[in-house]
Amino acid sequence: MLARYQERYPDFGPTLAAEKLALDGQVVDHETLRGWLLKAGLWQKRRKRGKHRSWRERRAHFGELVQLDGSHHKWFEERAPKACLMNMVDDAQGTTLSWLAEEETIFAAMKLLWQWIERYGIPQSLYTDKNNVYVIDEKTREKAADSGEEVFTQFGRACRQLGITIITAHSPEAKGRVERNHGIYQDRLVKELRLAQIDTIEAGNQFLQHDYCDQLNKKFAVAPRSEVDFHRSATGYDLASIFCIEEERTVSVDWMVRFENQFYQLQPLRKAQAPKGKVLVRRYLNGALHFCYADRDLAYTLLPERPKRKTVDKRRTQKRSSTSMGQYVPPADHQWRGFRFGKGPPWAR
Repeated sequence: MLARYQERYPDFGPTLAAEKLALDGQVVDHETLRGWLLKAGLWQKRRKRGKHRSWRERRAHFGELVQLDGSHHKWFEERAPKACLMNMVDDAQGTTLSWLAEEETIFAAMKLLWQWIERYGIPQSLYTDKNNVYVIDEKTREKAADSGEEVFTQFGRACRQLGITIITAHSPEAKGRVERNHGIYQDRLVKELRLAQIDTIEAGNQFLQHDYCDQLNKKFAVAPRSEVDFHRSATGYDLASIFCIEEERTVSVDWMVRFENQFYQLQPLRKAQAPKGKVLVRRYLNGALHFCYADRDLAYTLLPERPKRKTVDKRRTQKRSSTSMGQYVPPADHQWRGFRFGKGPPWAR
């Protein structure tokens, strides 16, 4: 067993190494293995951390409070650049769900929350840090409050549409449930990805979604104090149109809209329909673009270049308007405009 440990699991802790050895057909209790490793000088005792100054009891219901956070780490060790593990942990029973991304972005947070909702339902509240992915900074929020407006990030707007309350933590220790769960992933997931020879985010997400998160939940999740599930059903919600980047844009009189420095020609629902108000432009997580006007998606065409403004001949316009009023106004270069009193027209001088 020690030879197998040194060959395949040299930096694994006794608990994880015992699980892997059992899969290899060599069953041993993790405490027994710990003693063997200490005696052979293959493992060192780790100093226990001091207890935190305060302790908060778990919530009673599954879905009552879910902690969400990102962990930047060398998940693929030296095989690939650093990545961010987006992680959700239920406060009541410790159920976890994760997703790998390049950075802690709005898209990554939306994708993970969408997966959680499809699997468990809509949670009652989320516990996050004050990252601008989740909430607006305090200065902007204060300015909006003075003007009587409410401002949200794109993620906050999606949560508001789903009836999810976002609660912000004032310190990393406050959301200790997800922080400790990061440690489990950093210890176990890194080694699992190494054994599976995975070095891309796409393959890592397939590994997480296949059954790895379920394995962690079977091992570390606990039974909540109450059997009542606080998750709500997502039936009736169009999650694709909620988890998106949504912005308002003004529609020109000829149904043209500018978005992301490009110009789009919209097709109205009825011919000769005049645009009123604004259009909602939605960039879905899959990259698709939708223009919603009066709760209906409009067909559109991407224009190859910015439309040129129509030039109007002022002289013709002036002549047309004057003629319609019953009198003729000659243009500026008309020969009669060269008339001088006592000298006559230019051609008579």
